Amino acid sequence: MIASGFKPRGHILNRLIDVYCKSSNFSYAHQLFDQIPKPDIVARTTLITAYSAIGNLTLARKIFNETPLSMRDTVCYNAMITGYSRNNDGYASIRLFCEMRQGGFRPDDFTYTTVLSGAAQIVDVEKQCQQLHCAVVKSGTGFATSVWNALLSVYVRCASSPLVSSSSLMGEARNLFNEMPERDELSWTTMITGYIRNEDLHAARELLDGMDERMEVVWNAMISGYAHHNSFQEALLLFRKMRLLGIHQDEFTYTSVISTCANNGLFQLGKQVHAYILRTEAKPTVDFSLSVNNTLLTLYYKCGKLDEARYIFNNMPVKDLVSWNAILSGYVSAGRIQEAKSFFKEMPERSILTWTVMISGLAQNGLGEEAMKLFNQMRLEGFEPCDYAFSGAITSCAALGALEHGRQLHAQLISLGFDSSLSAANALITMYARCGVFEDANSVFLTMPYIDSVSWNATIAALAQHGHGVQAIDLFEKMLKADILPDRITFLIILSACSHAGLVKEGRHYFSSMRVSYGISPDEGHYARMIDLLCRCGEFTEAKGLIESMPFEPGAPIWEALLAGCRTHGNMDLGIQAAERLFELVPQHDGTYILLSNLYAAIGRWDDVAKVRQLMRDRGVKKEPGCSWIDVENMVHVFLVGDTMHPEVQAVYKYLEQLGLEMRKLGYLPDTKFVLHDMESEHKEYSLSTHSEKLAVAFGLMKLPLGATIRVFKNLRICGDCHTAIKFMSRVVGRDIIVRDAKRFHHFRNGECSCGNYW
Repeated sequence: MIASGFKPRGHILNRLIDVYCKSSNFSYAHQLFDQIPKPDIVARTTLITAYSAIGNLTLARKIFNETPLSMRDTVCYNAMITGYSRNNDGYASIRLFCEMRQGGFRPDDFTYTTVLSGAAQIVDVEKQCQQLHCAVVKSGTGFATSVWNALLSVYVRCASSPLVSSSSLMGEARNLFNEMPERDELSWTTMITGYIRNEDLHAARELLDGMDERMEVVWNAMISGYAHHNSFQEALLLFRKMRLLGIHQDEFTYTSVISTCANNGLFQLGKQVHAYILRTEAKPTVDFSLSVNNTLLTLYYKCGKLDEARYIFNNMPVKDLVSWNAILSGYVSAGRIQEAKSFFKEMPERSILTWTVMISGLAQNGLGEEAMKLFNQMRLEGFEPCDYAFSGAITSCAALGALEHGRQLHAQLISLGFDSSLSAANALITMYARCGVFEDANSVFLTMPYIDSVSWNATIAALAQHGHGVQAIDLFEKMLKADILPDRITFLIILSACSHAGLVKEGRHYFSSMRVSYGISPDEGHYARMIDLLCRCGEFTEAKGLIESMPFEPGAPIWEALLAGCRTHGNMDLGIQAAERLFELVPQHDGTYILLSNLYAAIGRWDDVAKVRQLMRDRGVKKEPGCSWIDVENMVHVFLVGDTMHPEVQAVYKYLEQLGLEMRKLGYLPDTKFVLHDMESEHKEYSLSTHSEKLAVAFGLMKLPLGATIRVFKNLRICGDCHTAIKFMSRVVGRDIIVRDAKRFHHFRNGECSCGNYW
């Protein structure tokens, strides 16, 4: 047209604007619009519709406002109201609807359909539903099925509001549904999903069974409802009935059924569905293949078949970001972190979910430092972290003991408005607890707007780790009174709390109540904690009886708990028996050799100590070196036993020597029985003085300002002499010292420890 010099009239320009809008070339469409001296209502409405469709309500409203009132018509108002409704601004859609009526414009069926769609997003009391219902009746548009459906959606959505009685409003919705002169697919689907949303699966199924027509969308909605409410048997039976009745099954049917199998560990059944799809869908569409294959990836990796999931992924004709994220999640869930890292690097694109999965995976697999680096890299690449990404970063701080960094993340959470996030708050509880600041962990718990079982578990665990066994039990009882059902993790935590505090009677009660009161069969972890509790208290006969009564063969955790108790109480015969079983089960685990060696050393059987150490050398087992670390001025300082590498270690040794003189005045004597080598007494005392936790505490006392709490972290269990020594240190210097070892926290103050010398 331009080349030929043809000057099109208005109706052709309107069609051109429409073509450019539908081709997403909005800037050129607007340029054409601006060239029209007096654009008519068609051109204006076309642009309003186009800008609304892409979410640019500002430009859409600008064109609408510039349209003279004398030119506007019902279609123009409908376009703008639809824009607000589809962009989730229900209030604006209702305001414009009111303006339309005040301006003398008559709403039509489409107007009421769209404004009711907007109203469904914001209506939360029964009176509002009834007012809208009256307006529809008075308008005379109530004969249109689309208007009935929109009004039905208002009732159904409002029924989910906490301000109304859902059963009452669903009753109103059902009356409206029954009065409809004509019902279509959307009518049935809206009513059934309404029942499902309001937890009334029985009414939804009753409605489905009463249908004369067999609409696949409605059946899919019912199957999806069963799947989301974990009613997997009903979902699978309905899927089978659907097939027997010859109702067409599409990708939505299959994804719901496969998801049900994935979430309930029904791998064989899911595999059968997979086989059925391969047999019956000879030429699936691209959309069908993509959505079904993505769900299959989740099925296979959740059921422990990650390599098979990768095979499906590799052979998918089309992949999207969901496909890549599914495999990444599979690697992370399986603990195959190196493969996850490689796969992450290969990904052609990444979403905030991709970063979050990888950050959380690194944090949960002991790679906190890498997780923090990745979190920072994500932000540098322009991704704004969501609350789940913050949760992963905060979990990393918990693993590293990086308290100040964790506090900074907490401050950022608040500034970004994520402080009410459940996942982030739960991570904060764990972070503060694992960094030795229980008071802050408890403060987060008490100020959370909503708490779930994870919140309770995290706070009970914090109390247990910090030596407050009785308070942990009190909080557990409050949890029960709040009608929060304990799960397997809760019982692992409460049994640990009893074990750390020596609460044998309470531990027996909770172990028994698992099965009797809550129908939870104890697994190996629960038995291990119960045996640990009994052995710590010297109840070896009961512990042996419990092992013999187990419904499965005892594994390494059981024998480790028994051996540790034997080491504490010097039960040589039972300790050797436990060690022999561990040598069979986990021959490369250094802890067994160390505990057995300690057991022999405690009673001076040095020849046997030497034999155990020789056995370690013969089998190529290396002892994990003890190391402790402390954060001073945003730098982590690491100390090893007998350290010579730290630049200030000589000053630390000198300070310890001076401190030792003051400690001896108060009665401290090195306990040389914790030296596991046969040597002269003075050498034993020197060996004890070079333990990593003593070096880290001394460094903290030297470097941190007066009054600051010393927080030290150790990778292994604190030794008995160091425990005694740090009690004396806290008394000499008048400082609070907190040590987190591999098992728990020790809070030292004025010569006492929170563990009560029971650990």
